Amino acid sequence: MLSAQKKESPADQRAAHSQAAQDFFDQARLVAEDGQFSEAGSLILKALDQERRAQSSGPQVLQLIKPRT
Repeated sequence: MLSAQKKESPADQRAAHSQAAQDFFDQARLVAEDGQFSEAGSLILKALDQERRAQSSGPQVLQLIKPRT
């Protein structure tokens, strides 16, 4: 049976990824202040991944270009 899954709009996805990135950066700051630099580094990498996902959310340029006939 198919599940009734609601797709998020690109703007919602972008906002969710941006918020997740900010949360990871905040956690990294707290962990670094406690001296756990390796854990802070891992959290920063996760935050950068979320930022990358936020930037790539939405339609891609190639999908918008229509070939001439």
